[in-house]
Amino acid sequence: MELNLAKPICFFDLETTGTNVASDRIVEISILKVFPNGNKESHTWRVNPEMPIPPGAAAIHGITDEMVANEPTFKELAPKVQALMKDADLGGYNSNRFDIPLLAEELLRADVDFDLKKASAVDVQTIFHKKEKRTLEAAYKFYCDKSLENAHSAEADTIATYEVLKAQLERYSDLENSIAFLSNYSAHKNFADFAGFIGYDKQGDEVFMFGKHRGKRVEDVMEQEPGYFGWLLNADFPLYTKKVLTRIKLSKLNNKL
Repeated sequence: MELNLAKPICFFDLETTGTNVASDRIVEISILKVFPNGNKESHTWRVNPEMPIPPGAAAIHGITDEMVANEPTFKELAPKVQALMKDADLGGYNSNRFDIPLLAEELLRADVDFDLKKASAVDVQTIFHKKEKRTLEAAYKFYCDKSLENAHSAEADTIATYEVLKAQLERYSDLENSIAFLSNYSAHKNFADFAGFIGYDKQGDEVFMFGKHRGKRVEDVMEQEPGYFGWLLNADFPLYTKKVLTRIKLSKLNNKL
């Protein structure tokens, strides 16, 4: 079954220096762009992360410092990534929790004004876990009856993710062949940021999801405790979370004018 697309969708996978969204960096990115007419465009880049790749990470994806020493930095690649993704929805495996948040951080560090929150995002892992609860290798074998060669290669994982989603649509009649439906089905809790520090209350207002102000409206906390905003901006939070907080702060100031 082919995907029913109203616009292109970019399946992508990242190999990184680690799993900390705020501080780790991309060492490989692969993007498979699928168009509504069925055409496909694929790109894979190795990336110089401008930091040492820990041995534990290199042991997983096989990419070492020497292999990326002469590769472009993400800042150099960012315009190409933006050009591919700017008109598309997003798809990935565990992408809502890891790949999209980390990519958003890298784009912000590269000074690229591109908000990934505006795209619908289909997380194939979430659909899989809701239906079968296994790994990508098992998903590929279960749905496609194929062995995943070169697992943890960004390109192999990206292509496998795309094929698994199509097979999921064939298998489950209750899954609609609609990116909007699949995005909603594969979403976790709705957050204002990617990392889950800022959520929404029943009225749709942003609230803190952590710390001493958990459950309180962000606007109220900023008004009652102005120093807290400064602390948040200087603390080790993801750049995108800080961007959301700044937007809320500016919106509050503009409403007062």
